[in-house]
Amino acid sequence: MASELDLRALARRVVGRVLAERGRAEHTGARPSVPGVERPTGVHVVVEPEGKPLRPGAHAAGSGGRTSVEWITVEDLRATPDGGRFSFPRGARVTDLARDEAWRRRIALVEGGHASAGARREDGRLRIALGADHGGFATKRALLEVLREDGHVLLDLGTHDENAVDYPDYARAVAEAVGEGRADVGLCVDGAGIGSAMAANKVPGVRAANCWDVPSAKNAREHNYANVLTLGGKRLTVAQALEILRAFLATSWGEDRHGRRVEKITAIERHYSKASGLRVPPANTP
Repeated sequence: MASELDLRALARRVVGRVLAERGRAEHTGARPSVPGVERPTGVHVVVEPEGKPLRPGAHAAGSGGRTSVEWITVEDLRATPDGGRFSFPRGARVTDLARDEAWRRRIALVEGGHASAGARREDGRLRIALGADHGGFATKRALLEVLREDGHVLLDLGTHDENAVDYPDYARAVAEAVGEGRADVGLCVDGAGIGSAMAANKVPGVRAANCWDVPSAKNAREHNYANVLTLGGKRLTVAQALEILRAFLATSWGEDRHGRRVEKITAIERHYSKASGLRVPPANTP
């Protein structure tokens, strides 16, 4: 049924066909006109039958050197009961219509099939993006050295001295690294850790938590699926900051009931991001 098709995909196909037809018409090798047969004008849509609903951006592997991208559509959710879980392969994309359907039917979307895994890799190493303003520089530098000794892959986004800078710039850089998948988790350090959390949480897909002790760090990960930790460099000693950071990194995401609640946070973010066309990753994406 037409209602089950992803309208975005259909629009892309229509535009693609129109542009392709225009290109053929303008090319010297274009199909010659047939005498006595008037070619119709305007846009004509041809819906070709397929085994599955239209999947925007999906290309067959080996076609034009592009790898295939699997898309999850409304049709894929049909067999999932209301309030259930739908697991999909890591790296697959979920259409906006499918996300809306999942929200309407209270279906938890779980990438990789295991929400509690969090961002931890099989070898225990993490890609960690770090950022700090002048108030958090000394703490960040000390934590960076320990993390390097622990074998993690680090992305130091500054600042690199104690000259005065603006914390939102560095919090944004860290948050974007996490949101874009260049880092598994992020760490921001400023004077109190509050401003960096506010700035980082403006980036789609980021759940930044300002933690002040080990219990708050564990709660942020287990209950809220936090992927960015912010610390107050002027409120914590380096030893305290390190203890909080290690608790944050060592704690996995919690049970499905927590993921269902976090998905509601993501749904709020997605609602207010639609107008600007931003892509908000699902809550279960590390």
